[in-house]
Amino acid sequence: MAAAAKSSSSTSGGVNKTSGRKSSGRKRRTGRRDPLAIAILKADHREVESWFDEYEQLEADAEKLALFGKIAQALKVHMQLEEEIFYPEERGDVEEDMLDEAYVEHDGAKKLIAEIEAMKPGDEFYDAKVKVLGEYIKHHVKEEEQPGGLFAQAKKGEEDLDAMGERLKARKEELMAGQGAAKAN
Repeated sequence: MAAAAKSSSSTSGGVNKTSGRKSSGRKRRTGRRDPLAIAILKADHREVESWFDEYEQLEADAEKLALFGKIAQALKVHMQLEEEIFYPEERGDVEEDMLDEAYVEHDGAKKLIAEIEAMKPGDEFYDAKVKVLGEYIKHHVKEEEQPGGLFAQAKKGEEDLDAMGERLKARKEELMAGQGAAKAN
């Protein structure tokens, strides 16, 4: 029985030692973690994705407006971090076309955010625009996080992504504090 359990555990994401065939399970990255820069950017992605999911469940206009405000703020800060620090420092380590596309995708997202901010819940197409923004962001995130994407290429590059993560963290705190002060005025 123990031998059978041991044999089946060897199939999770690799080659089955008994049959020699590749299994369909996912590989687990044991003992490895993302460098700080990638971890911060991925955490931002997960947070915003969860908010878009939450938005879909809302009915009250006031709740929609408040949640979209959080989404917009998080996206603006995240995009600024990537454009000021991550993308420029990764030029040369990642494919130029991917970086160029990322900047263009950010530009499209910023325009859609501005359109939504100029509206209010209940306006024609408000919910549709939030939905499309969520899909747009999901596509962008996939391109950054997929195997061979920006993050995977960055991890193979020369940049110290843990040191960059410290810069991202400090700049994010500045930007979040600045946006909080801007809202108070």
